[in-house]
Amino acid sequence: MKVSREQMKANRERILTEAGRLFRAKGFDAVGVAEVMQAAGLTHGGFYGHFSSKDDLIAQTVGHMFGPSDTETAETADISAFIDAYLSPRHRQGVASGCPTAALVSDIRRQGPEARDALTAGVRSQIDRITAAISDTPSPEARRDATGAWATMVGAMIMARAVEDETLSDQILQDAQTWIEVHLPGRGV
Repeated sequence: MKVSREQMKANRERILTEAGRLFRAKGFDAVGVAEVMQAAGLTHGGFYGHFSSKDDLIAQTVGHMFGPSDTETAETADISAFIDAYLSPRHRQGVASGCPTAALVSDIRRQGPEARDALTAGVRSQIDRITAAISDTPSPEARRDATGAWATMVGAMIMARAVEDETLSDQILQDAQTWIEVHLPGRGV
């Protein structure tokens, strides 16, 4: 049975979404093509109708995870709410649906240039959104502040997820939030 273009597009979207969830939860090497296709509710044989290889899937999934959504753009516009949500225990626990940077940044260095390029574009885009949220006027200082805030948030999330002590994990998130508030004075935080 021939699949329509609309159905192919929907299937591809489902594959990318499920691959993103699985890659964030388990890492690139621990997830196979068959697992992704099963999670998407599709047969393993249909994979090559969408992607040339697992490396292609990884690169396209990373780009898909960073694709702008209306929700993310709106959330980033309210920088205080964005920081609160990002540096929360809920986000810490939600690895599979959370920030791709915090979940995949250490694994991406072992991937091909296409995947690293997709992550680079995603990080650049996030810094641009934060810059716009903290300043009405683009400037090197606003970009520096956005980069510092984003790096602090991602680093804090990585550390909070890595430690075994929940009290320490919570403290890392809270301290990062306080540090950002101190270092972004007058920015609506």
